[in-house]
Amino acid sequence: MTAFARRARTVAVLTHSRPEQSVDTLKCLLDVAAELDVELWFTADEAGKHGLDPRPGLRIVPEWRSDADLCVALGGDGTILMGLRLQIGSDVPVFAVNLGQVGFLATVEPAEQEDGLRAAFAGHFEVLALPALEACLPDGGVHKAINDVSVHRKSGERVATLRYGIDGQEAGQVRCDGLVVATPAGSTGYNLANGGPVMAWGVEGYAVSFIAPHTLSARSLVVAPDNTLELHNESDAEVEVAVDGRPSGVLRAGESLRLRYGRDATLLAQTPGSSFYRRLREKFGRLAG
Repeated sequence: MTAFARRARTVAVLTHSRPEQSVDTLKCLLDVAAELDVELWFTADEAGKHGLDPRPGLRIVPEWRSDADLCVALGGDGTILMGLRLQIGSDVPVFAVNLGQVGFLATVEPAEQEDGLRAAFAGHFEVLALPALEACLPDGGVHKAINDVSVHRKSGERVATLRYGIDGQEAGQVRCDGLVVATPAGSTGYNLANGGPVMAWGVEGYAVSFIAPHTLSARSLVVAPDNTLELHNESDAEVEVAVDGRPSGVLRAGESLRLRYGRDATLLAQTPGSSFYRRLREKFGRLAG
């Protein structure tokens, strides 16, 4: 991680899909921004969720703008992932207040939100560059994932048969309910639930794990960052493709998709001294308790 020392004058805001969960944190954000003379940018949809009207210090923009000094996400991992995707290719970090159940990607918890936002606007935080996965679908669609790309059989359909290869070399074929390809940031999500490897932030490469494989020989795989993964649907029926948990397309019988790893795609703000291993212990230890 590297230090970030740029004071924020403009901040783009993204909030939880359930606005009632962000009422208190949004008020804190508005109060701190007004005190520190920071202009907040809301899209019309975001402003509408909270009944906000334009006023000095609060600007409503027609669509998302990635050129603010900072992006603040108020929500759980889904909201944070959306912010990170919106900021791909920019040098604008995403500073997140956790309003979700886990919030593995969050910068601060609600109890720390006021001090955290003051530090964020002053530029007193560190940034972690996160990679992304680029999924190229047969219909020409290209999707970017911060966490993972998953392929799974449709509900009610038979077990899928998925063949996969790396840089043109066949690696295996598995009958399964699906397959997950995860970045290090996403390795603690769907991939972990499948028994795939946890990859610490900073590790380069991406993990492949299987959902309910119908074989004893299927093993998770970590692919090198410069290698391209090809995934082929050898099933009789189409399978669904999801990007960061969101439906994004299908692979029909005989079709394939390609996945590539992209370094330093987006920036995540972190409090100074943050540790991946402490975060892993605290977040998942809390759920276990």
